[in-house]
Amino acid sequence: MLNIIGAAISGLVVGVLARWFYPGAVEIGWIATILLGLGGSLVAGLVTTRGEKEFQRAGCLASVLGAMALIFIGHALGVGQG
Repeated sequence: MLNIIGAAISGLVVGVLARWFYPGAVEIGWIATILLGLGGSLVAGLVTTRGEKEFQRAGCLASVLGAMALIFIGHALGVGQG
């Protein structure tokens, strides 16, 4: 149970930082922010693994950049735009 709470707090911190550094408005709720942070960490981990046999966890900066990339992709696809 503590692992889930820790992942949620980590995802929230990474998601908030990504939303803060991303230019322009990112209008999403708290749960979506947590999922954004977790997704950014996953994307960064996949990018930084580079053919190694085991999945490597990404650092905080790489996770924020991964989350910002997800925001960019979402905006490019028109997700969340009314």
